Amino acid sequence: MTLIRPTAEAAGASGPARRPAAGRAVALLVLVAVAALIPLLGPRSALDGTGEAAAPGVGGIALLRAALFAALCVPVGELFAARLARRVPGAPLEHAPRSWAPYAAAVGFVAALGLASVVATGNLLPHHLSDMDVGGLYQSRDGKLALLEVNAFLAAGLCALSRRPAAQVWPLAAVALAEALRAHPAPEHGPLVGSGLTLVHVTCAALWTGGLLHVLRMLRAWRASSEAADAAGAALLGLYARVAAVLFAALTATGVWSALRRMPPGTVLDQLTATSYGRTLLAKLVLVTAVAVLALLARLRLRRAADRLGACVPARAEVVALGLVVAVSGLLTALPLPIRWS
Repeated sequence: MTLIRPTAEAAGASGPARRPAAGRAVALLVLVAVAALIPLLGPRSALDGTGEAAAPGVGGIALLRAALFAALCVPVGELFAARLARRVPGAPLEHAPRSWAPYAAAVGFVAALGLASVVATGNLLPHHLSDMDVGGLYQSRDGKLALLEVNAFLAAGLCALSRRPAAQVWPLAAVALAEALRAHPAPEHGPLVGSGLTLVHVTCAALWTGGLLHVLRMLRAWRASSEAADAAGAALLGLYARVAAVLFAALTATGVWSALRRMPPGTVLDQLTATSYGRTLLAKLVLVTAVAVLALLARLRLRRAADRLGACVPARAEVVALGLVVAVSGLLTALPLPIRWS
């Protein structure tokens, strides 16, 4: 009897444990597929009826840029969440989840390499190696920024595998800076202001999205280690929620300012429906509004005395919505800029 009972319990425990793990893997694959379809199929819907012409291969470029943004969010979020966790008394820091930073760096490296090949072909998708002028990358501003992103992700991956993974903050900062400079070329009116707004926007978005993802992963790892870790997990989630409120305010301010710089106030309502950029921006605004509602719901649940970790349910939905925001952001950067109507 004593031999059969533990075996049955072990079998019962391992069975349900495997099913949720398989379910989570399938759900993750579905979400990745949906997020990939947004930049691939989005240009056709966004451009329909606008009379605008996008560059060839805009779907592939949007997918690469979305992958680059996601690869930036993951390691930035890990560093941010780990820093917050060190401020939580009694946090079981020894039970940290496995880092995804090396994998994210690999994805970012491939995406940056793909975007660099596009620049080397004159902003066209290369069909043969002979189409690319690799040496020309060093002679143009966009080429230098593309090479900077490739090298920065390579350095970030090496730092993530080293004994000092915190050092990857510097190459990651270089990626964010390169993206800010790329989005605002010199001929643009006030390029330094635009680059500054984009730098703050990208940094806050990476901290918010990647930070929440890693906080939820830490809560799962802590909860599996001991029941006493629930209090530390609730404290970590509350600490993140307070910082996220500041990040959301900064994201909103920089996003609105950047939109008004590209779409003058008197033309915003028309361009939100008449241009591909405006339509995609409107879709992003809807998703960000949904994210804000989910964040508010998680914050309200967090304040309850009973089962404060119930806030993880809307927080998981918030992560999914943020992933869609990243995909839409990749599409937004690949579409034609809005017309500055007078």
